[in-house]
Amino acid sequence: MSLLAVGVSHQTAPVALLEQFAMDADDRVKALHELLESDHVTEALVLATCNRVEVFAEVERFHGGVTDVSRVLARQAGATVEELSPYVTVHYEDQAVAHLFTVAAGLDSMVVGETQVLGQLRAAYALARDEGTVGRTLHPVAQRALRVGKRVHSETGIDRAGASLVSVALDRAESRIGALAGRPVLVIGAGSMGALAATTLARRGADVVVSSRTEASAERLAEAVGGRPAPMDRTGAELAAADILLTCTGASGLVIGTDTVAAAMAGRVHRPLVVIDLALPRDVDPGVAALPGVHVVDLALLQGERNTDLLHGERGDGGAPASPVAADDIAAARAMIEAETALLRAERRAAEVAPTVSALRSQAAEVVDAELLRLAGRLPDLDARARAEIARTVRRVVDKLLHEPTVRVKELAATPGGTDYAGALRALFGLGIDADVTPGAGRLADAVTVDPDRPGGTA
Repeated sequence: MSLLAVGVSHQTAPVALLEQFAMDADDRVKALHELLESDHVTEALVLATCNRVEVFAEVERFHGGVTDVSRVLARQAGATVEELSPYVTVHYEDQAVAHLFTVAAGLDSMVVGETQVLGQLRAAYALARDEGTVGRTLHPVAQRALRVGKRVHSETGIDRAGASLVSVALDRAESRIGALAGRPVLVIGAGSMGALAATTLARRGADVVVSSRTEASAERLAEAVGGRPAPMDRTGAELAAADILLTCTGASGLVIGTDTVAAAMAGRVHRPLVVIDLALPRDVDPGVAALPGVHVVDLALLQGERNTDLLHGERGDGGAPASPVAADDIAAARAMIEAETALLRAERRAAEVAPTVSALRSQAAEVVDAELLRLAGRLPDLDARARAEIARTVRRVVDKLLHEPTVRVKELAATPGGTDYAGALRALFGLGIDADVTPGAGRLADAVTVDPDRPGGTA
């Protein structure tokens, strides 16, 4: 059994492709069960955000597991495995753990240090737990990832290194129209991203109006941020009065068409509109970008700016720009992730060797019992007291002989290097041997010829 991470993210895939992977709640449930119904996946967790869709799974075989997960992802995207292969990344065992920890800490996000992904991971784990698709392997890994993410944000200054995607988009809007204080802003969507957007806007002094397909949700969010709700059928009128439209719904199709924005712009003289579309798939028709006076900020634009920063060498770990002040915080976060990965590796390997140790002790106990029975047959007149003392002595000798090797095999199993000490113990004492291929990690296209020493990642 092996831990595997397979997916696509903004690190390797364009936003247009990521849109094809967009999942609502029903899609995620379907994917989880489809994964467990495949031949090699025994546990699964699906993390789907606006800039990544990744599956973390416990699999019986590496290559079979990669194939099974890739097929599910391809079905979701409406593509073939071969078409997706240039964009899919694969992480294995310790590399998969380290990658999950890195994602949880916000270091692999489009904006390094953002915290929203931690909440998204918590929701993904809760869904997998409710659907019964996580077990004794993924439970501790996911729980540790959540703790690592929280610890990184509380014990380092990583929050200063990067704001949320919402904040970056609003900074882009302010560069167009100036400070947001007192400006009317229409937020469409009252989910987690909508709540984050409305809260951030309120902190910047904007007059927030919230619309949602669920009016009760819009009312609750508007009340929480000191704004006001508006029904969706008044979108045109509210948009005409707004300086910024920010959309982040979970709709599967367009929510705002070009005609709606064009009508809202009619009669506006020298008053631009900034449209911020943070939904995946997008909420706003791309055609609005061609309307006079309309400036669009979407995930594709933010990804393009990130790539420009990379081109000029202005970056921190995780791919987003980072100031020199944040470099130490990012390094501290990386060191924390490395230490936590090593600690979990030790715990996982100690747990893996435990059945072998138990089997060895059971075998020794059976040998002792058989020999004591044989002794009883050869010396039937031996009194009960002497018989009991002999039994205690023999068991004590066996326990002392097994103590050192069983303690040492647990310690050695926790050390890096890949040596199968549990397998060696099983072979030496005839306990049975399980063998499996242990490849490394890399792109999907390399999965069939992976070098065990090759580092994983998305380079």
